[in-house]
Amino acid sequence: MGFMGDRSTLLETGRFVRAEAEPDAGAVEEAQTVNAQTALTDADFADEAFVEADAASDAELEARHRVAADKGDAGAMSVLGALLLRRGDLAGAEPYLRGATAEGDRAAANNLGVLLHQRGYPDEAAGWWRVAAVAGSAPAAHALGRHYRERGDEPAAEYWMRQAAESGHALGAYGLADLLEHRGDKGVERWFRAAAEQGHREAAYRLARHLRKGDPAEAEQWYRQAAARGHRRAALHLGALLEARGELKEAGRWYLTSAKQGEARAACALGFLLRDAGDEESAAAWWHRAAQDGDGNAANALGALHAARGETQTAERWYRAAMDAGDQNGAYNLALLCAAQERTAQAEQWYRRAAYAGHREAANALAILLLQGGDAAGAEPWFSKAAEAGSVDAAFNLGILFASRDEDRTALKWYERAASAGHTDAALQVGIALVRDGEERAAERHLRCAAGGGSAEAAFRLASLLESLAPAPEPVALGEPAGGVARTESEEWYERAAEQGHRRAQVRVGMLAAARGDLAVAARWYREAAEAGSRNGAFNLGLLLAREGNEPEAALWWTRAAVAGHGRAALRLGLLAARHGDLAEGQKWCVRAMELGPAEVSERAARLRDALAEELSA
Repeated sequence: MGFMGDRSTLLETGRFVRAEAEPDAGAVEEAQTVNAQTALTDADFADEAFVEADAASDAELEARHRVAADKGDAGAMSVLGALLLRRGDLAGAEPYLRGATAEGDRAAANNLGVLLHQRGYPDEAAGWWRVAAVAGSAPAAHALGRHYRERGDEPAAEYWMRQAAESGHALGAYGLADLLEHRGDKGVERWFRAAAEQGHREAAYRLARHLRKGDPAEAEQWYRQAAARGHRRAALHLGALLEARGELKEAGRWYLTSAKQGEARAACALGFLLRDAGDEESAAAWWHRAAQDGDGNAANALGALHAARGETQTAERWYRAAMDAGDQNGAYNLALLCAAQERTAQAEQWYRRAAYAGHREAANALAILLLQGGDAAGAEPWFSKAAEAGSVDAAFNLGILFASRDEDRTALKWYERAASAGHTDAALQVGIALVRDGEERAAERHLRCAAGGGSAEAAFRLASLLESLAPAPEPVALGEPAGGVARTESEEWYERAAEQGHRRAQVRVGMLAAARGDLAVAARWYREAAEAGSRNGAFNLGLLLAREGNEPEAALWWTRAAVAGHGRAALRLGLLAARHGDLAEGQKWCVRAMELGPAEVSERAARLRDALAEELSA
């Protein structure tokens, strides 16, 4: 492999050997560093490179070494050249570095490479780095690795980076890890860790990113180290981790640290923390700062803030700013704003923009808009696109669309997909379909999911199913009170639905209470159902009131039920009128009962009507 260099030949010359007694040279070679993110930058000397500077000024140090350097002392030429290089005096540094290099000083060869790189001669710089690297300079090996990587020669880059990394060079370890990660190779964590343990803050950050799923506790420690060393993205991620854990005060401190360092996402996150704490004005200030730095999420937050205040023009401006920042939530939110103002054409335009950019909820909203406009054919592909992208609501809406076309099998497929993602109404529809198909046990599972998700209708249907599946109750033993039977699970679900305002459940709970002899409870549930518009509730309440002797109020509730279409209530009113001698009124309600049915009621109402007619004609 040609890029490795002829190591044996160089060592045999006696030049560039790794001598133990080279304190100046060994220290000065640390002058060269590489930017952790991209390419080589200006020299960054280690503190130990010029230990004498603690006791004397740079001018005194320079003067002392210049005398020796001008006399041809290689070590002095190397140190003086490095000093001038650090100061930016490239013209002054070059002859000294070349002189020291010619005398076999590997630190000078490395620093000469730095100088030439800064002057724009990368190939010549690489040549001197190779000389120094073959002689054992880890910084030079790292620089050479970066040189090859910039030219796309990854095998050569890996070789020299590995030489630096295995010599304990932090930048070399980081560069090797970065290269391996780019290629998807193994060993990434090891080398990030090696660099991080030597204080490399970017390596600490990236190591934390690698560990965050497998070992979140250790990841947090590396985030903390990187953040403490001024890494703004580490501070951002540490804040997010703490916020997720509920440690909001410390999270806010790290967000603030990151935001002050210019991280727009941290400023945005800090804004949300402040808003949730009730400080809307401070939140708006941080969002404003983040939005000006190009954070689309912050621009959206500002838009929502102004929209909530009724400042629609300002809200629209910020939503547009979010779009300009590449955040398609801006288009979606702008569409919502237009829809709320009944600007349907503009809403459709912005929904389309967001939907075409892959915003699944915008695709679902666009489909709903088209469906409301009568364009079911146009709505279907947008529902499908949103559902395939993971929108649970869109999958449910597709179920509704296919059900409206009587394509029950296809509808059920989409309902099942939405139900599996936790959609309550979809689970209810699947349960109803399975009950219809006679698959009671499978239906029970879905109805339980829907009822547990808060659906009153699902709770009622689950109760009905459980009641139908339950064995017939044992007859009450002689002398045992009728009310001593334990409450069943079905009754508990009826009650849950009733408490949520489900009228049929309220009537059923009332009936169960009446069967136990608890008439006060029964009356309460019947009344709630009746007042909510339940004709069965009104009829049953009337029965209880009549049993208690309160016929006038019973008649009021029966009248309400009969007007709403309850045949038995109409028949009761006919009987009540007949008993009070109001034959014409009785006939009227009998006719109404005959119309409403059911058959048994119609027959009884007809017989009573005929009897009343005979009385009137007598």
